[in-house]
Amino acid sequence: MENGEENGMENGEENGMENGEENGMENGGDGMMEPTDPEEAPVVEVDRFSEDAGTLFVRANNDALPGADEPIDFDQAPFITTGLDADGNTVQYYNFDVMPTVPAPIYALFYENGDPVEGQLNIIDVVPGDDGYNDFWHVQKVTVPDDYTANTITSAAALLEHDYDIESTGMIKNCPVVPEGSTASKQHSADDGPQGTVEGWYEGQVVSYLVFEEDSFEAQSGQMPTSPIHVTFNVNPGEDGGGPPSGFMTEEGSDQTHNVVAAARRRPHRQLSGRLRTVGRSAGAPFPFTPFRQFANPRLAVDSA
Repeated sequence: MENGEENGMENGEENGMENGEENGMENGGDGMMEPTDPEEAPVVEVDRFSEDAGTLFVRANNDALPGADEPIDFDQAPFITTGLDADGNTVQYYNFDVMPTVPAPIYALFYENGDPVEGQLNIIDVVPGDDGYNDFWHVQKVTVPDDYTANTITSAAALLEHDYDIESTGMIKNCPVVPEGSTASKQHSADDGPQGTVEGWYEGQVVSYLVFEEDSFEAQSGQMPTSPIHVTFNVNPGEDGGGPPSGFMTEEGSDQTHNVVAAARRRPHRQLSGRLRTVGRSAGAPFPFTPFRQFANPRLAVDSA
């Protein structure tokens, strides 16, 4: 859906950087206003670890987590997790925290001739902590007039005020919104996509996100396809201090967890949404798990209910 951009999401940069207009409605191809230069636009402050944004990772429960808008190194614990594959072998996967199964919209702009609007940032209307935020994005293809100038529209609100044709594609992209400067070195296999963050628009401000481009998903009735991931916490949910705040159970002196992914993926660095399931533990008892087919690098996405 990449609209000509290698990262496949960037094309019509997202949400409306209002280009000088507080509501970002500006001009939108109708000659209303001037386009906004992303390099001169304000930047969104992103906090993935606030109580509104986090589930497993909440700063109030763990003051070692990065501060608001501080770049995140996702190659460091607790954001990269060592778990088990189908046969009990060790695998690693990024843990970006749990997400609802309903993806959020991301708007990519195209001209009437089908070409992507070169230089236009994609537009989103939610960031971590907002209701409805998701690291997974349902791509919306927006057709704008051929005389539209890139980055004239910089917010979803401004975009939706125009009578543009918007096609809801079946494509879902995996693009976590993160503070500028955040890194995840296993984003792609070698040379498969952009390293580092990509810029988009959110309410007239520039927002950064990581692009995991190897896998895109087909929406199923507007939702993410999911597969189980079984996890164990140090203290069982329902007990005092139990569940996510207690952390994943690990082997003594090791970062090896007892988390087991349950889906087939053959290529390294692929991403998958997983339905989180908690497996209880008993003191001194070995961790039982059922062998599954091989898998590497899942992503978590769980029902909000």
